[in-house]
Amino acid sequence: MKYVLMYANRPDLDAAVPAERQQEVYQAIYGWFGQNASAFADSGAELQGAETATTIRSDDSGTPVVVDGPFSEAKENIGGFSVIDVPDIDAAIALAKTWPSLALPGVAVEIRPIVDHDGDM
Repeated sequence: MKYVLMYANRPDLDAAVPAERQQEVYQAIYGWFGQNASAFADSGAELQGAETATTIRSDDSGTPVVVDGPFSEAKENIGGFSVIDVPDIDAAIALAKTWPSLALPGVAVEIRPIVDHDGDM
């Protein structure tokens, strides 16, 4: 079954992590992707900060308009994602629990199953 892992962080807490520690965790992340390569259905991506986002929303008349950035009030930021293909949610949880950044404050991994529309057509 395919799941998306969304890697979340708290930018306000990231600022307090020493640069050396950040580099250690980044190196561990590269190793983690290598060790778990067989579980990944695609390469995923690291995302630039939310301040670089552009959002398309409908105005009151239903016309799509371009606005700067997201409007969520969340403290968490989605910093990247991966698509994994594992047998079940337990396997997805087991993999997510080994995410190296979990050692840092404010980091989380959200797991969501992907909707399968193969039989809909």
